[in-house]
Amino acid sequence: MMISLGIYEKALPPVENWHDTLQLVHDLGFNFLEFSVDESDERLARLDWTRAQRKELRDAAWDTGTRIHTLMLSGHRRFPLGSADPAVREKSIEMLYKAVDLAYDLGIRNIQMAGYDVYYESKTLQSREYFVENLKKCVEYAASRQVMLDIETMDDPFLNSIQKVNYLKTQIHSPWLQAYPDLGNLTAWPENNVAEELELGIDNIVSIHLKDTRPVSPTSKGQFRDLLFGEGTVDFEGCLKTLKRLEYTGAMTIEMWTAQLENPLDEVRKAKKFFDDLFDKVGLEQEPVTPVAA
Repeated sequence: MMISLGIYEKALPPVENWHDTLQLVHDLGFNFLEFSVDESDERLARLDWTRAQRKELRDAAWDTGTRIHTLMLSGHRRFPLGSADPAVREKSIEMLYKAVDLAYDLGIRNIQMAGYDVYYESKTLQSREYFVENLKKCVEYAASRQVMLDIETMDDPFLNSIQKVNYLKTQIHSPWLQAYPDLGNLTAWPENNVAEELELGIDNIVSIHLKDTRPVSPTSKGQFRDLLFGEGTVDFEGCLKTLKRLEYTGAMTIEMWTAQLENPLDEVRKAKKFFDDLFDKVGLEQEPVTPVAA
């Protein structure tokens, strides 16, 4: 059993050029980068990259030996599939289609979708219906390009468990729609039994986020980001032991944000060692990072 370990793009310094960024990922000991298309104008513009811009990233991945497993499309927070505004819904679908085309051109196999019907709007039965209706269109388009759509378990009650993703699959029957559990988000919701979630969902899990969180409670909304590993309540050792027993051999991504930290790369190295030690402890073997052949 061998696990490939990656790092989220936002854990690293801003991109100056893709070759140096992916070489840094390689030098830090990671197998791959998780590429971000968030709700900022700067990163949404990646959906309209020219052929030359796409080639730059694709060539950098080849030259450095650093894969790009996943495109994280968190831009749907700003333009959600379930919006009450038809123009926003149309924009949301267009974004997904462009993301699929970009992933296809870059050789990315998975698009991780944020599991929100809406984020900044009020949730309604209709927002749920729009979400399911439009997600079905997105899955059909992704399937035509052989790109997987993965629903992340979220910091939002709409889709905050693998069981809810599994139920969504009963409404949209396709092998091109799967689950991308975030161990931190799963843990933060007190109604989730994390071990049972992983057991029930193992057949649909294509990748996993490693992130620490603090729980939701009657007096707290929880904390879903900006925690260093060990500052939250996620039982990573228990989760990894469960995944080992279930014979999970997919990818795992360390998700962290370092913009506010004094020495971001030092924190990334600490996070890498945190999981190196845990993998050794529970008996999970990591894919080695090997030099690129000339």
